[in-house]
Amino acid sequence: MKKSVFFGTVTAAALMASGAMAAEGDTLKEVKARGVLNCGVNTGLVGFAAPDANGNWSGFDVAFCKAVAAAVLGDQTKVKFVPTTGQTRFTALSSGEVDLLARNSTWTFQRDTDLKLDFIGVNYYDGQGFMVRKDLGVSSAKELEGATICIQTGTTTELNLADYFKANNMTYQPVNIDSNAEGEQQYMAGACDAYTTDASGLAATRAAFADPENHIILPEIISKEPLGPAVRHGDNNWGDINRWVLYALIAAEEYGVTSANIEELAKSSQNPEVQRLLGTTDNLGGMIGLDADWAKRAIAANGNYGEIFAATIGEQTPIGLARGLNAQWTQGGLMYAMPFR
Repeated sequence: MKKSVFFGTVTAAALMASGAMAAEGDTLKEVKARGVLNCGVNTGLVGFAAPDANGNWSGFDVAFCKAVAAAVLGDQTKVKFVPTTGQTRFTALSSGEVDLLARNSTWTFQRDTDLKLDFIGVNYYDGQGFMVRKDLGVSSAKELEGATICIQTGTTTELNLADYFKANNMTYQPVNIDSNAEGEQQYMAGACDAYTTDASGLAATRAAFADPENHIILPEIISKEPLGPAVRHGDNNWGDINRWVLYALIAAEEYGVTSANIEELAKSSQNPEVQRLLGTTDNLGGMIGLDADWAKRAIAANGNYGEIFAATIGEQTPIGLARGLNAQWTQGGLMYAMPFR
């Protein structure tokens, strides 16, 4: 018998037994009939996915949901954002509550196979880090022997933390939390000496503090955390649509297609790749059940990958993240779109 793998509150075996695993089907047809894309996002992580006082969502992951809605439904506003925690996110996707999960989730072997998820690509290359108060006097994670550490349950972060401390022959006391908001509260209240999550999440959390200058992110990155959107296993066409929306955003940046010049380039570009991307030749959309302008709409919604990055989490935002590994492959990074042909 295949062994079940536990991640938070969900296992593949439990989902199968309860009938919660969505059957193979035409998600595109369901989304079009509904007229709304149900997109699973974070409960609130500034820069990635967070609602304002009026309930309007914005952020890096939110922009991807909107790009998919624009491609599929012709309107980036046709999205219902469904907040999910580290423990509920995969259940929400597998049960059909959401059509797409865009919630800074790490692509791992077990999630891809045992939980029957399909990660459609990497939209942010990350790694796990630690944040501490400056007055703690710590400059390295290796100085956290015996520390209390806030950690979200049901995450790869929880497993990485145990591995790191064991490998360095150190001990720690976990303070279990269910969400980033709870982690921030516990950390600020002094319930833990350090908070650990993806480095991008730490930067986003620190940016929301009244005194960000009094908190430091330690230099150690203890894991690889390839973050990306995910869909249910079994509906290949829906996976293709989401995958190529992501590639469209990445390719647009590489070829200089922006929200400002997209209309002009659609008419005048002599670059065959740009012509195929924007649907002026070949009509690639027909291969995935969409019209010729699907990618054009996805890019126009909030800009290309670089525009989205800069507007939500980039160096000129309070989050202040450099492109780093997330730069285009032509700029020394890992962002690389498959060919549009």
